[in-house]
Amino acid sequence: MRRPARLGALALLVTAAGCATTSPGGVEPGAPGRGGVVTAPAPPPADGVDVAAPLAASGPELSVDFERFQLPNGLDVVLHRDATIPVVSVNTWYHVGSAQEAPGRTGFAHLFEHLMFEGSANVPEGAIDAWLEEAGGGANGSTTTDRTNYTIDAASNALELALFLDADRMAGLLDAMTPESVDGQRDVVKNERRQSYENRPYGLALPILGQALYPEGHPYRWPVIGSMADLSAASYDDVTQFFETYYTPNNASLVVAGDIDVAEARRLVTQWYGPIPRGPEPPPQTVVTTPRGDETRLVLEDQVQLPRLYLAWPSVPQYAAGDAALTALSQVLAGGKNSRLYKRLVYDLQIAQDVYAFQSGSQLGGAFYVIATARPGTSADDLRAVVDEEIVRLQTAPPSARELERVVNGVESSFLDGLESVGGKADQLNGYLTFTGTPDFFEEDLARFQALSPRDLTDAAQSYLPLGRRVALSVVPAGQPALALPGSETAVSDY
Repeated sequence: MRRPARLGALALLVTAAGCATTSPGGVEPGAPGRGGVVTAPAPPPADGVDVAAPLAASGPELSVDFERFQLPNGLDVVLHRDATIPVVSVNTWYHVGSAQEAPGRTGFAHLFEHLMFEGSANVPEGAIDAWLEEAGGGANGSTTTDRTNYTIDAASNALELALFLDADRMAGLLDAMTPESVDGQRDVVKNERRQSYENRPYGLALPILGQALYPEGHPYRWPVIGSMADLSAASYDDVTQFFETYYTPNNASLVVAGDIDVAEARRLVTQWYGPIPRGPEPPPQTVVTTPRGDETRLVLEDQVQLPRLYLAWPSVPQYAAGDAALTALSQVLAGGKNSRLYKRLVYDLQIAQDVYAFQSGSQLGGAFYVIATARPGTSADDLRAVVDEEIVRLQTAPPSARELERVVNGVESSFLDGLESVGGKADQLNGYLTFTGTPDFFEEDLARFQALSPRDLTDAAQSYLPLGRRVALSVVPAGQPALALPGSETAVSDY
């Protein structure tokens, strides 16, 4: 990631209650505690309500006006006017991420996230940042398994500059790219990998989990940043071919939001992007799936002070049936200081420094995580015992209506917060367009949570969180494998 990326509205709803991860392999620290394990308390009362009944919808309708059109070259365009403040956001999503890579050729999408800021046919190296700074703006980018996005935020009178810069790299990046520039950014990415993975405490945990969760051939098996060996082995021709295949107008979507005249913005988009030729259709993607039949226990000895337990289950794609229920379930488990796991592990038993849970739905699949860092004197198995007790409680009896209401209220608040940012709306419009086919999915997205009943969360826990079908990774201090879960095998990462 070039700079810390902005969170869109959907990401905000997950982070609001404190359950999101930060950079790969790490989580924000929680409150300290200390020693002891007791049995689980009794399930909370159901508050005298029908556990199968959804909560009543509340709050204002969420709708964002937009104009959508497609250029003859296939570029999908969304325009949204928000004249609250005189700024604009140009937000481009290329529908390529690490999932479009191949074994032995990983890390290309993230590499291009860097290369796209190095200049293009009519933009000298370093000019993107310099010119935008003069215009009171800036640029950013980020890469995931399923897409790469590029954002330019600037004063509204710099709209044409922003569109020119973005269109020029789509049309003319290869005119400026050289083997030397690729090698330079390759070294930057490799150093980023060292800082975020190899040399960071717990940094290899998520790559190990991905390799264990997904079978050979699945495109989520390797980390977005790629493997060090693949980054080193990639030739200039390999990199060029990847760009020509995926960085085309017919494999991209563009959102222009902010203080714009819609007709003028449409004219400028057509002027700058219209002449770019259509590219080849990206190759179809096949996904290998193998249902998990047992629990895999792994241990990684690392340069860390405290054991950390990672529990991961295969789950469902973003917006699929079960995605909202699993997100809400993660909040009941570990969404803030009133959540079940935080209260037991951190406050009552004082055996954990922190605990997090989250549903990570992507385009081709998903995973549900529970992550807890132990206090001194506590083993990973002590943490696992309490986590399993709480999961079994939710599989046995629905949460209270009060617990679910707290989650839904947080979701509603986060949606409204996300709508206050022009850049956040632009990114969310692009995300909805890419993953649901319509930019204005705000109301439908929120309705998924408002329609949940307590019983839905229990059904999700039963369906997707079986204790015997998951990956359990213990990251323990070097030389102390006894702090891992019993029966763990040594973890080895291929990436």
